[in-house]
Amino acid sequence: MLARPLLVALAACAILPACAGAAVHTVAPGETLWGVAMANGMPTATLAAANGLSPEARVIAGTNLTIPFGGSSTMSSAAPAVAAAPAAGGSIRVAPGDSLGAIAARQGVSVASLAAANGLSPTGILLAGSALRLPAPGSTVTSTTSTSSAAGSAGAGSYRVVSGDSLGAIAARQGVSTASLAALNGLSIDGLLPTGRILRLPAAGSSPTATTSAPGAPAAMGAYKVRPGDTLSGLAAASRVPVAQMAFMNGLSPSAHIIAGTVLKLPTGAAVTSSVPAPAQTIVPQAPPLASAGRLSATDVGSLAAQQGVSGSLAAAIAWQESGFNNAMISPANARGIMQILPGTWDWVQANLASSHLDPSSPSDNVRAGSLYLAHLLRETGGDPTTAAAAYYQGLDSVRRIGMLPETQRYVANVMALRSRFGG
Repeated sequence: MLARPLLVALAACAILPACAGAAVHTVAPGETLWGVAMANGMPTATLAAANGLSPEARVIAGTNLTIPFGGSSTMSSAAPAVAAAPAAGGSIRVAPGDSLGAIAARQGVSVASLAAANGLSPTGILLAGSALRLPAPGSTVTSTTSTSSAAGSAGAGSYRVVSGDSLGAIAARQGVSTASLAALNGLSIDGLLPTGRILRLPAAGSSPTATTSAPGAPAAMGAYKVRPGDTLSGLAAASRVPVAQMAFMNGLSPSAHIIAGTVLKLPTGAAVTSSVPAPAQTIVPQAPPLASAGRLSATDVGSLAAQQGVSGSLAAAIAWQESGFNNAMISPANARGIMQILPGTWDWVQANLASSHLDPSSPSDNVRAGSLYLAHLLRETGGDPTTAAAAYYQGLDSVRRIGMLPETQRYVANVMALRSRFGG
């Protein structure tokens, strides 16, 4: 692994004037700069810049991080509650036992306005230590966040996904098409919808402007959603691999307690079955790379791939097959971004192939990482694009051991057909 610089001390608000009114998060043991950034819905680089840090910095438990506007600290911390005046742009830290109703009453604003300003449901549960933005007294709600929101709301609002939601159900409640809702949020119509994600709502009657997934793509290989009672060690044993290997590939600690609904990548051919139905909720492990919003063109993908010595048409064909060039894509097998990279693959590429730091929230760096890995597979397969594409989908060891599975043959056929579309 690459060595990371150590953060010795931090007093960002004393040196950064932009900190005024921003939330403060106290780092808990085991937290990382990337994890805090992801929890607050912002790129690592943004959080690092707000605190005068390198994106690669290691943060020490007990130090304070400034959370710039655009994110609000949603992680529990030991910081005391912050008193704030009820002015637009102000903030307040949730104290133990607080509720949206109680805070709204103290600050002289409506519960609906307070919930909308923070992308919450008016009936949602607050975490002690999280920071809330305060709307101006008397402000009106401009976004819809409740699961019972009326259809046809004026303008574009927002909605927080709750357990059991689907794009189709949300679209129906909001009076918009599923395709428009998916396109606005950079999602696949049939893709995963993690609980807690904030969706932007299109205006009623709007039409989609972007394709979000490649047609005819085979399902993600090795996809598994954790059931109640599952353990990482049990799933590893059933898959006949060491628990450390499964944990690494999914961005988890080998001793992690996995929550029902968590999406995992199991080894190709793992004979893991369950009579228990998959939970409705979807949880994505907090590990890089981040499936942040963003799209690149075929030209962009090809150019980035060429910089790594990979055919632009091959990389573009794989990227289109994997995600439709949509960096917000998360597969049921825990792969993320334009090139659909697993957490373990990301870490391995960063440690073994990359010559500089790769930003886990950057669509361009997602393509760079995928291209570096594809270049490695081409070297391992003697430059054969067919076998390299098969290894990208099925895994190199599996292809060498058992050959291409039927779904892999379909995947490769699609990629080879798409190459002509992208100039190769």
